[in-house]
Amino acid sequence: MSGPIQVYYFPTPNGRKVSIALEEMGLAYEIVPVNILRGEQGRPEFLGISPNGRIPALVDRTADGAQIKLFESGAILQYLGRKSGLLYPIEESARCSVDSWLFWQVAGLGPMAGQLSWFIRVSNLPDRDERGYAYAIHRYRKEVNRLYGVLERQLEGRSYICDLYSIADIASWTWVDQYKDHVGGLATFPNIAAWHVRIAERPAVKRGMFVWMPESNDGWSAAGDANRIEEHARGRPQR
Repeated sequence: MSGPIQVYYFPTPNGRKVSIALEEMGLAYEIVPVNILRGEQGRPEFLGISPNGRIPALVDRTADGAQIKLFESGAILQYLGRKSGLLYPIEESARCSVDSWLFWQVAGLGPMAGQLSWFIRVSNLPDRDERGYAYAIHRYRKEVNRLYGVLERQLEGRSYICDLYSIADIASWTWVDQYKDHVGGLATFPNIAAWHVRIAERPAVKRGMFVWMPESNDGWSAAGDANRIEEHARGRPQR
């Protein structure tokens, strides 16, 4: 027996990609919390799995016992799709489409939305000079809006990004779910709004959003609504 997959995790959009995929695919896993608010991502034992010092990361074993170590959320989603045979097409043209949109997210939507969030948080700190963040907010908000426009066009006439629900949807959904207010909400992106609700209603997505929460958010809100974090941290057992 290879045992459950070990998932090194914190509830960020990238972490939640993996927990949602695992819930959707029905794979056995265990959460290994890595509290990035307390610097645990810099511990040598974690760097041995994720040399870049970023969550998520994953450890699994093959049927013959060989250890598999993975870091970077896109690579993890592809691996889980191959392992489970779910949400990642086998047919080459369909798989290439999913890969393209997966990499669009990891190279574009995620980094740009993350930078926008960072500078918005900086702008809310007391005594910060506006010159240190105003241009960055303008630049990243403009780019995130452009990327939302790309996604909006792709979803025209489609229920999901590549027609069938896939890891490409999971990858983008967690980022839209968390940071949609930074572009003024989804009222001007009706296709994204419908897609967002469609995925949010999936039982596996609801489970995957709260597989583990920190005991305290330490004043940090990037993992979602602070009140919601604390509510689930108090009321949901660790997995």
